[in-house]
Amino acid sequence: MTSTDSAAQTPAKAPAKDPWDLPDVSGLVVGVLGGTGPQGKGLAYRLAKAGQKVIIGSRAADRAQAAAAELGHGVEGADNAETARRSDIVIVAVPWDGHGKTLESLREELAGKLVVDCVNPLGFDKKGAYALKPEEGSAAEQAAALLPDSRVAAAFHHLSAVLLQDPEIDEIDTDVMVLGEERADVEIVQALAGRIPGMRGVFAGRLRNAHQVESLVANLISVNRRYKAHAGLRVTDV
Repeated sequence: MTSTDSAAQTPAKAPAKDPWDLPDVSGLVVGVLGGTGPQGKGLAYRLAKAGQKVIIGSRAADRAQAAAAELGHGVEGADNAETARRSDIVIVAVPWDGHGKTLESLREELAGKLVVDCVNPLGFDKKGAYALKPEEGSAAEQAAALLPDSRVAAAFHHLSAVLLQDPEIDEIDTDVMVLGEERADVEIVQALAGRIPGMRGVFAGRLRNAHQVESLVANLISVNRRYKAHAGLRVTDV
């Protein structure tokens, strides 16, 4: 066999997938646990305004329904369990001190779902905010440990709740660092972030790298206090 024949029989290498070729997520229902808090409410508002079907969850259904009515844009409110059951993607935006207990109680409802954790384990003292290190390594890794039948990703950590909730602001000028174990799941979350004008989802590693992403919020809080700002992040040269 000649070298030419050998080359002819070698299958052509498939071109690398374009990292910005993301799926259409417009038809997915997004649930937000902790949707009555500032971060969850802001995310729900932005996604719903962009045309996403959104359900916000709370421990009390009436609180969630009242917050949903306030937000408009077709947002619905329900208790956390119903929100989890009815959603394709569930964003976890609960306070850190209730994170583990909330997820443990919803293990059955969240089975088979894509769960996006945006919780930042932080402590505060007279010197300001500082990062906490959960036993599992990060809030996202705690979620993965507590939800073995769910697919867990991490994203939306560095967003200003003030900007998210401000109806006078049309675009949120920031990148969202997305972490996860499966490329398909990460790309769904990237695409979801990209539904919000001005926002872009950027792959930032596997869940084992979530701690430093969650911790960076403590630095952003310091930036905001010093400069009286609502700082976000942009990844350059990508």
